[in-house]
Amino acid sequence: MGAGYQVRRARPEELPACADLYLRVLRDTFTWQAPERHHREDFLRAAREEEVYVAVEDSEILGLAAFYRPQNFLHSLYVARRGRGVGKALLDQVLAAATGPVSLKVQAPNRRAQHFYAREGFCCVERGQDAGSDVAWLRLVRERPKSRPAS
Repeated sequence: MGAGYQVRRARPEELPACADLYLRVLRDTFTWQAPERHHREDFLRAAREEEVYVAVEDSEILGLAAFYRPQNFLHSLYVARRGRGVGKALLDQVLAAATGPVSLKVQAPNRRAQHFYAREGFCCVERGQDAGSDVAWLRLVRERPKSRPAS
């Protein structure tokens, strides 16, 4: 790959490093929430049922995407180093693996993520707030590209 990194399925032994990246990016990015609210165990618990993809360069994990295939739901997309196309490459991997429209939830204060997903063709289909939470969310959906008929 010309970008210098490879996107592939995470290996089981890489999941702890993925959890560390998840925690670090959450705490750095979600400034509207107390850092102690986030736990690496949350990622590891969810990863048991998800396909986790990583972008790797020289054995360093640059980003991850966690995909819950039964619902075509992108549960997590976190990138340690922005500006290299890592997020888009991970998203493209998930879109290629999906069997239908891909959905995700993004927190309302996370404007950077909303802009990224809008640029990638996602549309907001629902807004809400979970019981007991003080943060609203948006549900975004993107249809899979239709196959072109052979000419």
